Amino acid sequence: YPTWKRTLARRARESQMKRFCRAQAIQRRLEEIEVTFRELEQQGIKLEKLLRDENESPADQQTQWTNQLLYLVQKKNNLMTEESDLMIVVQELKLEEQQCQLDEKLRSYMNKEDTLKTPEDEKAEQEILKQLVEVVNKRNVLIQLQEEKRLSEL
Repeated sequence: YPTWKRTLARRARESQMKRFCRAQAIQRRLEEIEVTFRELEQQGIKLEKLLRDENESPADQQTQWTNQLLYLVQKKNNLMTEESDLMIVVQELKLEEQQCQLDEKLRSYMNKEDTLKTPEDEKAEQEILKQLVEVVNKRNVLIQLQEEKRLSEL
């Protein structure tokens, strides 16, 4: 097994582990966001009840509750934005993994001598190349989406 093939295999495993660790971190953060959503929802329900039931409370108390409720809504919106961004990153990681697998398959076909390739091999190589281009285009669309989102936030 030539050194360059071992190096490629090692690099592929390393990048796969990096994607896996990144995906785990994203999953943990999504779970944290879900818990925070529930907590904010409960706090919002309490504040709404206070605002509806306490009509005879001082005006500053009602203003304070209203401000707290608006703060909770703002926090929830920020979390929803973060969750949306994370979901895009998850899609990107899936496409990246798919691209690596297709690269590996394509490389195995391309490393084969042309004289030893069967028509089925050539057809499979072309199909993999076509799939690879599709995956790259999908990743490009996600990157453009992220960039548009970033620019709109500015």
